[in-house]
Amino acid sequence: MSSLTDRIKPGRWDLPGARVMDGGVNFCILSRHAERVQLLLFAQADSPEPLAVIPLDPRIHRTFVFWHIFVADLPEGIFYNWRVWGGNDPHAPGSRLDGSKVLLDPWATTVSDRLWDRAAACQPGDNVATAIRAQVVGDDYDWEGDQPLFTPLHESVIYELHVGGFTRHPASGVAHPGTFLGLIDKIPYLQHLGITHVELMPVMAFDPQDVPLMTGQLGLENYWGYSTHSFFAPHPGFAVESSRARDEFRDMVKALHRAGIGVILDVVFNHTAEGGEDGPVIHFKGLGNEIFYHLDPEYPHRYRDYTGCGNTLNCNHPLVTRFLIDALLYWAQQMHVDGFRFDLASALARGEDGAPQRHAPVLWSIELAPSLRRAHLIAEAWDAAGLYQVGDFPGYRWAEWNGRYRDVIRCFVRGDSGLVPEVATRIAGSSDMYEGRHRLPTNSINFITCHDGFTLYDLVSYNRKHNEANGENNRDGHDHNLSWNCGWEGPTDDPEILRLRRRQARNFMALLLLSQGVPMLLSGDEVLHTKQGNNNTYCQNNTLSWFDWSAVEREGEMLAFVRGLIAFRRRHPTLRRERFLTGQSEPSQQIPDIRWHGTQLDDPGWGDPTRRTLAFTLAGRSADEPNLHVMLNMEPIARRFALPVIPGQQWCLAIDTWPDGGTIVVPEQQIPLSASEFYEVGGHAVVVLESRRP
Repeated sequence: MSSLTDRIKPGRWDLPGARVMDGGVNFCILSRHAERVQLLLFAQADSPEPLAVIPLDPRIHRTFVFWHIFVADLPEGIFYNWRVWGGNDPHAPGSRLDGSKVLLDPWATTVSDRLWDRAAACQPGDNVATAIRAQVVGDDYDWEGDQPLFTPLHESVIYELHVGGFTRHPASGVAHPGTFLGLIDKIPYLQHLGITHVELMPVMAFDPQDVPLMTGQLGLENYWGYSTHSFFAPHPGFAVESSRARDEFRDMVKALHRAGIGVILDVVFNHTAEGGEDGPVIHFKGLGNEIFYHLDPEYPHRYRDYTGCGNTLNCNHPLVTRFLIDALLYWAQQMHVDGFRFDLASALARGEDGAPQRHAPVLWSIELAPSLRRAHLIAEAWDAAGLYQVGDFPGYRWAEWNGRYRDVIRCFVRGDSGLVPEVATRIAGSSDMYEGRHRLPTNSINFITCHDGFTLYDLVSYNRKHNEANGENNRDGHDHNLSWNCGWEGPTDDPEILRLRRRQARNFMALLLLSQGVPMLLSGDEVLHTKQGNNNTYCQNNTLSWFDWSAVEREGEMLAFVRGLIAFRRRHPTLRRERFLTGQSEPSQQIPDIRWHGTQLDDPGWGDPTRRTLAFTLAGRSADEPNLHVMLNMEPIARRFALPVIPGQQWCLAIDTWPDGGTIVVPEQQIPLSASEFYEVGGHAVVVLESRRP
């Protein structure tokens, strides 16, 4: 300790975290009620004891709620933690300042969880030998001119994937499976698929040990990553070298950008890995419990839980708002990501008293931040306590996961009747939800499946969830699946059922990519990945969840069909409109921008509760773009659809989901249909025609 005395200076309060500066390192954290603070330095990530313990003098090293210190001549690569003492009465607010617990810097940009023991952080007593360590790292990364892509949402096709699971399967053939670098090796696949963005499930450092007791006893872990502890640090488990996690993430972003693919991060700002009152002390609890979390005012040791995960971040406290905005700015500016998807975003709309706010400071601060003005903002517009804001999320720029789109399209494709009016509204961009608030079709993120719930193939193969492997007696996961197993629960050898399942999968994909708004696909759906009916694989870090690369060849027909659909969408601007359809003609159009039908022209049957058919004609955006005629038949038998006549043009078959493998005909191979007033669409099928001049 004596050797460090002359190297210690007051430091700066306005640079939270550990900043390498000229001559040394500045350390800073915040703790309003701290009475005594120590900085611990470690030579290695797995050092059981610190090589130095530096006490901070509040007369010198405290400014308002910030504790800060500068250590001169400190080398990069050293590891550090904090200890904070103060009130430690679990029944009083702001009283988890237990100096026996070693705390992680919430602003750390590189962390190591090599020694981490969640159980030790949950129990009384010192956990210095098993805490997560932060590392001091400099920043001299060469971006080689890279910048975020800023692809507009109306041009986007989003692909949700898990960084670890995308290349972890033995069939992946990558040099570094389950890592940021491993994903780089699969960029050609993503390019060929045709997507514009990857939406990465949580990559901010999370706690794999955060699972229920019975689940952990089965050897399972928190795989999805919705258990963040370090909001500025990439997850070390996704790096080949944990000390280079930040640069390996940047390597991935740079490579994706070179391929024309943007990066959207799934961020978990609604809760943290510290859980409820029985959860571990990692950082926030030991620094400012009453600042960072919603606490019950009558029982301050209890956490208000609007997330279903034990705690809820107090996002609209000014200091927490600043912390979260700084995190977004860091990932946008220093890590070059193109946007963010916010998990359980409605929890961010809750004020400090837990009540919803129309003008929640954190949401409007994100919306209006100049440095985020071109970043995509996507909300999962609900929380676990009943606050549902789909179509009503605060602000203008925020796009939303459109759960209403998902639900009605699932019901329609499985054969439910009486849904035609809402199906039409959802396909047309959900104007009922957005237009009245001066928002756009791009505020709707359309999806059929996502990480949470059935995969596409399971959606057409199971009527019930089968989550027994999770160790929670099938109680976990939701029961509102809106699925149809096509006549048999789970695996079958029946060729007719298998044929129908594949057709239904093609129907879902076709509707998704023919809809106005922004389509999002779940990774693996394009090769009919199954999780054997498990709709909550949050703890399954195994082949049940991993992308099976052998399926790329085995399910080549489905993959080719999805590639063809994406290419079709990208070829037709009329499917990617920035404004809502009006039913009126534009100057360059022979016909209205949209015209609705049923099996008979101009008779969509809006008031018919038995209808399971719908058709519509879309005008091309220019004289050079073909018009489209789309026919949807969710009846079990074939139906004849009347065809509109457009003077001087002929209809050609472009897409048909009914034949085995599906049919997609590129323009140069299209043949005009023989003169006919009708087209027969098979049962449970989607057909698209393109117009051509003779």
